[in-house]
Parts: sequence; C-alpha cells; structure tokens
Amino acid sequence: MTENGTVVVTGFGPFRQLLVNPSWEAARRLKAVGLGKKTDVYIKEVPVSYVKAQKIIAELWQTMAPKFAVHLGIARGSSVVILEQTGANSGYRDGDVCGFCPETHCCIEGGPDKLDSVIDMKVVSKLFKQEDVGVIYSRDAGRYLCDFTYYCSLYHGQRRAALIHIPLSGSLASTDRLVPLLQTLIMDMLKQLEDPTETALQSVTVT
Repeated sequence: MTENGTVVVTGFGPFRQLLVNPSWEAARRLKAVGLGKKTDVYIKEVPVSYVKAQKIIAELWQTMAPKFAVHLGIARGSSVVILEQTGANSGYRDGDVCGFCPETHCCIEGGPDKLDSVIDMKVVSKLFKQEDVGVIYSRDAGRYLCDFTYYCSLYHGQRRAALIHIPLSGSLASTDRLVPLLQTLIMDMLKQLEDPTETALQSVTVT
C-alpha cells in the first residue's frame, strides 16, 4: 500500500427518520471547503450496513491508500463533538438498517480486541477545551456502525484513522458552525500525523 496525499472522509447513509444523514452532509461540506492546499479530500457515503461498511472500508484502503481517514457519525442526545480514540472488535449485537447483525458479533475475526488511532485524541480535545469549544474525548465509540466502521478502518489503515461523533442538538448541530470546527480539528490531526513530536509538545502545553 503506497500512501498518497489524500484524506478520505466518510459519512453515513439514511438512518431511521434521517433521510439525509447529518454526518454525510458534513462530509459533503468538508469536501467543499477542503483541508488545505496540499490535501485532496475524497468523500464516501457508507450505508448503515455491517456487510457494506466492511467491504467499502477495506476497498478504500486497498485501492486509494490514503494518508488518513476520517469517519463522521452522529451522536444522539449529544450537543458536543466527540473524538473517539478506540475502535472495538467485538460486542456488535444491534441490527443494522437491514436488521442484520454479524453472527460472530465482531468486525475482524482474529483481530485485536481494540485498536487505538495513531492520533492522540485527548491532546486534540484539550486544545479545544482551552478555547471553550464543545469538543470532548472518548474511549467508547458505542458498539454500532460507527464503532464497527472505525475498527475496520484502524485495522486496514494501520491505525491512521479518526472517528468523530457529531451532535444532533445544540449550536454545533448547525453545519455552518460545525464544518469549520471539523476542518480545524482534522487539520490539527494531520499536523500530529505528519510530526509525531508535536504531540509531545502539545501535551506539555495543555496538561
């Protein structure tokens, strides 16, 4: 897999009463505003389906070999942006939009129980906490399609992925406020990806 300068951004397809999933709308808006002149953005809508999500994520890493992947999902009942550190391999017991649930209840048979992103999400969240912006850090992505997709991406992409849960309520539910924040968050993640020593420097600053 030869890495290029592309960042993949995914959002999910229709889910229950959400005929246009806000995560997909955010991905489309991110494509429009971009992530800086040196980064190409490729967006992909992922159906809320275990089988299709697993296939799409594997193909994205195998065929596109992006330098990073960002997966956007929705967090019901939240009014803040949640940066997920960890993807879980097992515990998937809720049916998808087709009513399907993996028979083994896991993403990758034989894979590690959990995988962490190469990005230190706690560092990123603390930077924004200082500015009193609604961004928090989490190590439990919920054991549904967001978590499932994230784990698959971490597995196939050597952990070069992020999962960002976006809110459905509060001021950040507005794409006009949300998208500039997502743009800044992702660009900060890319800086950390390109210069891991910056993580340590930021840790000293925000502790």
